[in-house]
Amino acid sequence: MSSSHSLVSYLRKGGAFLVVGGVAFVVDAVTFNLLAFGFSGAGPLYDLPVVAKVIAIAVATVVTYIGNRYWTFGSRQIKRRLSRYVVFVLLNLVAMGLQLGCLAFSRYVLGLEGPVADNISGTLIGQALATVFRFFTYDRWVFPDEDGEGRRIAVEQA
Repeated sequence: MSSSHSLVSYLRKGGAFLVVGGVAFVVDAVTFNLLAFGFSGAGPLYDLPVVAKVIAIAVATVVTYIGNRYWTFGSRQIKRRLSRYVVFVLLNLVAMGLQLGCLAFSRYVLGLEGPVADNISGTLIGQALATVFRFFTYDRWVFPDEDGEGRRIAVEQA
């Protein structure tokens, strides 16, 4: 397989991952903002932004799993194992920690609160860090190319 074909394959996978992440970003942002700020500026979880973010991330995580499993890494033959789901959950807990850490730092250390501050810290910065983390960990541990099927397809297409 040529290095240019490998780069194209990597960019395709990265593009699909970003599209799935973009959809999950919207799901996360909408869920968080409805819970934290509602329509009036003070939603049901305004005083509990970290709880609102945990719920939003959990909902968005379902979107990322489905999108990445069946689109980004869809050509890979992946055996269903309980351990794979455990790894997915553990890695997402770390990613969630990145997002929550950014939000908590902004809210409780810097004293910034409100829709702009919370969305910049928890949704933009936190999710950007979590997305980079997820991209590299999903590729290696959650959706590994166990039997080389993805590589065989790439070679056949070249």
